[in-house]
Amino acid sequence: MKQNITSFILRTVFVLGLPLIFLGSSFKNSPPNPKWEQLFNGKDLNDWQPKIRYHELNDNYANTFRVKDGQIQVRYDGYTQFDETFGHLFYKKSYSYYLIAAEYRFVGDQVKGGPGWAYRNSGIMIHGQDPAAMEKKQDFPNSIEVQLLGGTGNGERPTANLCTPGTQFVLNGKVVKNHCIESSSKTFNGEQWVRVEVLVLGDSTIVHYINGDEVLRYDRPQKDPVGGAEEGELIKGGTISLQSESHPVDFRKVEIINLEKYAKDPAKLAEVVKNLMAEKRIPKQ
Repeated sequence: MKQNITSFILRTVFVLGLPLIFLGSSFKNSPPNPKWEQLFNGKDLNDWQPKIRYHELNDNYANTFRVKDGQIQVRYDGYTQFDETFGHLFYKKSYSYYLIAAEYRFVGDQVKGGPGWAYRNSGIMIHGQDPAAMEKKQDFPNSIEVQLLGGTGNGERPTANLCTPGTQFVLNGKVVKNHCIESSSKTFNGEQWVRVEVLVLGDSTIVHYINGDEVLRYDRPQKDPVGGAEEGELIKGGTISLQSESHPVDFRKVEIINLEKYAKDPAKLAEVVKNLMAEKRIPKQ
């Protein structure tokens, strides 16, 4: 598949880590300083759509997703048994080039019947499919999953891992079809707040950060040909959603910086990203 020049330059800068000077990027004045936009307003879920397995779109079964104390809370007190009733809360808009951030924490106990692997497990789905296109019994949207895990108190369990429902990606120049790969993050036990940031550059590069530290990067997100796609068919953008996977989790902030206006100017995009990631953002406890 042919690659456009923008994607090639972005992979060169962000994947190979070449100095920005090779792009000739230099702002005579101060570089652009894009602002965070709050996807969650702290009051309601009017800008979000729930899609819970076995239920229709916008049926927030058992009040799984709710707002309390200025947080999006994922809860299962209305469930008698989980029965693989996985859910996703979709933001109303799709994005392609952006930096998304969320502050999250795991709380309480897993609901009865939740799978063992889903203990203290949630995620942010990016480059996702339209929820209206999901089948009623579909468990996960086709997407790139930034898997969020909490520690079990026994051994290491990194967060901001990568899972690939209906997708695949390129790592170190090779197509990877593994369902999940681990990041290099440390383990977060207890109910502490953690900040995850994900830099998404269309069909080029994706980078995961935890509390300001880079923990994983890969590129060329693409559809899994097992689902009928052409081998190597790239994913340029898509929906964003938050998971319900059987363990209670809180999201007190979900925010984004839309980088779309820089997408056709790799030099400026690289400079903007460099300045954004120079700041290490750590959540308050």
